[in-house]
Amino acid sequence: MKWRQYPADVLPLWVAEMDVELAEPVIAAVTNAVHAGDTGYPLGVAEYAQALAAFAEDRWGWHGIDVDRSAIVADVMVGVTEVLRLITSPGDGVVVNCPVYPPFYAFIEHAGRRVVEAPLSAESRLDLDTLERVFADARPAAYLLCSPHNPTGTVHTRDELAAVASLADRYGVRVVADEIHAPLVLAGASYTPYLAVPGSESAVSLYSASKGWNLAGLKAAVAIGGVDAAHDLARLPEIVSHGPTHLGVIAHVAALRAGGEWLNALLAGLDENRALLERLVAERLPGVRLRRPEATFLSWLDFRGVAGLPPDDGAVLGDVRTMGGPAAYLLEHARVALNSGATFGSGGAGHARLNYGTSPTILTEAIDRIAAALPT
Repeated sequence: MKWRQYPADVLPLWVAEMDVELAEPVIAAVTNAVHAGDTGYPLGVAEYAQALAAFAEDRWGWHGIDVDRSAIVADVMVGVTEVLRLITSPGDGVVVNCPVYPPFYAFIEHAGRRVVEAPLSAESRLDLDTLERVFADARPAAYLLCSPHNPTGTVHTRDELAAVASLADRYGVRVVADEIHAPLVLAGASYTPYLAVPGSESAVSLYSASKGWNLAGLKAAVAIGGVDAAHDLARLPEIVSHGPTHLGVIAHVAALRAGGEWLNALLAGLDENRALLERLVAERLPGVRLRRPEATFLSWLDFRGVAGLPPDDGAVLGDVRTMGGPAAYLLEHARVALNSGATFGSGGAGHARLNYGTSPTILTEAIDRIAAALPT
């Protein structure tokens, strides 16, 4: 999809997958399974949850994953949707921190719930005052937290997450945390699992190895409940567990158990690309602002200081294929594909999301093309 959505002359720095070779343990696990004819039905959640628990203990010093409070799901967004159906009712409000991953809008609306926006601060961090005001005024049933945040790359601090848990408890709001980018926290930031903070007992978190090890095409994910949410996960319809593929589970388990060295090398490369991107933007894109991402391989570019770009009037919320504003202009004039900022909700207009999980050569060429194409 990344390389075939647009014509061959377009550099695709949009959809959230990386240009990397797979980790050898993943290749071996999947190849061995195919050679052995092991292509039957998945076994269940236990093996994945156990692998995730060991990874969480090693990487984050977190011992909070209990297999008995886990459920296997096809991917994180399917899991989010199914959990929201369990803990909310049709018409209920679900809070999101805009600008945010566009499918948050589409999946919430398709589930028959209402999106309620609580914008990030000007520094792209959680705005706790705004969040409390939204909780108090809109009386939402749930809060869909993106941690680390997509598209800004913000890593929420332990204190911020503890404050979120306190507010959610005070106003009776259930938290569902999308933590798919947790393995991709870069140097200078520290990740805290939402379920590791006090007051998160009624929350549900969704994890997957898909972003960290570039396995989006091999679907699998795990929902983890707080101690007071186990009964909710136990009510998941059986059909939900039929979503993940057997080879997907095999690949994700291999990544979590044996892909640590590969992940370390990836993080080092992403750190180098992050620095390269910062330097290139500063040197070659006057008027464009870039706030340093703390996690992910995604960067949030602010083009509002560049005169002559078209407005974001062609984008539709929730449709990641829709292009508008700077992204549309750069696709036409620079032959570089980015994500339109307006699809990320309020605060996204005039921005574009760029995926720097590629080679330094491609990243440099993309910025050169953008620099040559911007109005002067």
